[in-house]
Amino acid sequence: MYQPMNIETIREYALSFESVSEGFPFGESVLVFKVKAKIFLLLPLDNYQLQFNVKCHPEKAIELREEFPDSVLPGYHMNKKHWNTVVVDGRISDKLLKEMIMDSYFLVKGK
Repeated sequence: MYQPMNIETIREYALSFESVSEGFPFGESVLVFKVKAKIFLLLPLDNYQLQFNVKCHPEKAIELREEFPDSVLPGYHMNKKHWNTVVVDGRISDKLLKEMIMDSYFLVKGK
């Protein structure tokens, strides 16, 4: 049976990128990953359902929300044009989840 990514595998993947730091600037319940002092991934630790927030090109964000309406939502507490909240519920492949995290990293790093 398919087992979706978990907090630790997401954390390890995020830390595999160059110059990434992690911390808890918003309290102990949200792990935040930054590159060049800018956030590219937020990982809430206290949700019943695992989810994370990532930055995304606006057009791609809309495409992903349309393709996965129950799993990709406008970014919770974020600029909804540029951020998605991604629910890790097995509907999205690990490959695509990693691609979203990687895209967010390079969007933020490139600035």
